[in-house]
Amino acid sequence: MISVRTVLVTLGIAFTAYLAARGLLWTDPVPYPYVIVVALSLYLVTTWLCIFWDPRPQTPVVDEDGMLLTIGSHGPRILPVWACVLALTVAVLVPSSIAIGVGPESRDAPFGTWYLGGIGVLMTIVMVRRRPWVAWAGIVALAVASIAWMGPIDALLLGLLGSIVWVAVAQLLLMSMDRAARDTARLAQLQRAASAWQASQAVRQRERRVQVQRALAVAGPILTRTVATGGLLDEREKLEARIAEGALRDEMRGPRLLNDDVRTELDAARRRGATVTVLDEGGLDGLDDASLALIQAQLAETLKASTSERLYIRTSPDERVAVTVVGRSASELGLSDEDAVELWREIPHP
Repeated sequence: MISVRTVLVTLGIAFTAYLAARGLLWTDPVPYPYVIVVALSLYLVTTWLCIFWDPRPQTPVVDEDGMLLTIGSHGPRILPVWACVLALTVAVLVPSSIAIGVGPESRDAPFGTWYLGGIGVLMTIVMVRRRPWVAWAGIVALAVASIAWMGPIDALLLGLLGSIVWVAVAQLLLMSMDRAARDTARLAQLQRAASAWQASQAVRQRERRVQVQRALAVAGPILTRTVATGGLLDEREKLEARIAEGALRDEMRGPRLLNDDVRTELDAARRRGATVTVLDEGGLDGLDDASLALIQAQLAETLKASTSERLYIRTSPDERVAVTVVGRSASELGLSDEDAVELWREIPHP
């Protein structure tokens, strides 16, 4: 499949070769033919170097917003400095060389004015290769030389105006391409952000469904019994209601601390009369399933061995400690807060 770049390169070569061929079709004798040939050769070599020179690899160029411009695999690469100097040299030397080579009588003949379009094409290529200041400097050099040799009116009518228009249009098109590339990059970022948001929402919805199902499994029977009896529950049913309420709080406040063993031990602690508080305040973010399972297993062992009447289970922001378990005795014993602490367990990160 023929790429757009191949088509543009082919057109550039054909156009520059056509303009150079015009410079060799002398319809009148010229005083310095060798000067013309050397100028044409320098022009062709420089133009084709600007077209074909494609250094690889090259660091991608971004704009002030960090967006990729249309270069590299997405567009033309930046022209090297030495090629810019060579192109400016051609823009300065070739017009005067051709004007001297063809003589005063033929300076407005087609073979004596080809450089007006030729240098315009070269500067257009330089502009496309992302050297706008060099391109406009070359146009200024072309304008000064052509006006000096044939006057402003003839220079403009014979091709100078067209060269200026070519370079200006090339710059506008390049700016439009860059704007389109930036818009495309921003759209891709927004699409990735939207996809990530949708994925996170899907995960949260799935987690909420699991929590709702677990809540219904825990509290459903006692809620059904409460409705059926009009709220007149016996002592056993009231205990079941309190245990269900605590289990629901655990699911909402510390779901990452819970597995089946931890839930079993929390239920056992509440059934023996203990008050249990579970809080996930951060610190477990980023842990994999194996690390969480190890922490949950140690938490279940701690709860199984505890006899405290009040249990406080909290995650820790400390880099070393994952979960802290504190057990306290009943307040009726008249002990100070420090003496009332009978269980202190710090579960470290795996």
